Amino acid sequence: MPGNLPKKTARALLDIEDDKVVPIIRDPKTTTMDTEAVFYFPGCGSERLFSQVGLATQAMLWNVGVQTVLPPGYLCCGYPQRGSGNYDKAEKIITDNRVLFHRMANTLNYLDIKTVIVSCGTCYDQLQGYEFEKIFPGCRIVDIHEYLMEKGVKLEGVNGVRYMYHDPCHSPMKLQDPLKTVNALITTVDDQKIEKNERCCGESGTLAVTRPDISTQVRFRKEEEMTKGADKLRNDGFAGDVKILTSCPSCLQGLSRYNEDSDTTADYIVVEMAKHLLGPNWLPEYVDRANNGGIERVLV
Repeated sequence: MPGNLPKKTARALLDIEDDKVVPIIRDPKTTTMDTEAVFYFPGCGSERLFSQVGLATQAMLWNVGVQTVLPPGYLCCGYPQRGSGNYDKAEKIITDNRVLFHRMANTLNYLDIKTVIVSCGTCYDQLQGYEFEKIFPGCRIVDIHEYLMEKGVKLEGVNGVRYMYHDPCHSPMKLQDPLKTVNALITTVDDQKIEKNERCCGESGTLAVTRPDISTQVRFRKEEEMTKGADKLRNDGFAGDVKILTSCPSCLQGLSRYNEDSDTTADYIVVEMAKHLLGPNWLPEYVDRANNGGIERVLV
């Protein structure tokens, strides 16, 4: 598949497409019913557009030893509809989702979920209006990367790669400066500090589709910044790969358009961490482990 995307969506690979079933994913060897449980809302971008992002998030949560509860079936948060001015449709999606989540919470009240995890900034912004504190009492919403930082997960001593960071217009990282979080999560063998690469990527959700004339002009400026940033990282003769990391599915799509022209590779932070910490075959290995006794299916 283009961009090394999985040939199937995350849910298809895990056989959890049934919208009447809530999947609870956990390592049966290291977890019990009392193990911390989190609710992960993948959203469209991390589940359908770039399903490797959703799978990497699940794999890392599996690796830190928590139970991961997913929504039943594919769900959109409603942000794209609201952003496009289709407010009635957005409100219907939000209402339907909230009703469904209340049913989930009643069914799974024994798990005492206190954390809602996202891997998309627009999902974060939209879910803030869902009043999750009334669904899972006392819970908070947090980005997967900040959650991994809290758990002490680090990718240290990366060799042969240097990084830049593209901070999305809708950043899901709210606890501190996102660049500080990125540098806390990833270090290179030569201690090359990860710097922020400025300017909007031009994708902006649906802008690249609805107004390509505007988006293209934004892209020209971003390409200049990426080329400038990559050249700076190679100034000392570094001959390895230069990657630009991000934390937004739409930005990943936008940044990937520059791979060839800027001589860089775009990727997601959590995907990059999974590749190095869990191994190059992390995706099929995680899918295999989850499909062999790692998924409980609860009817709602």
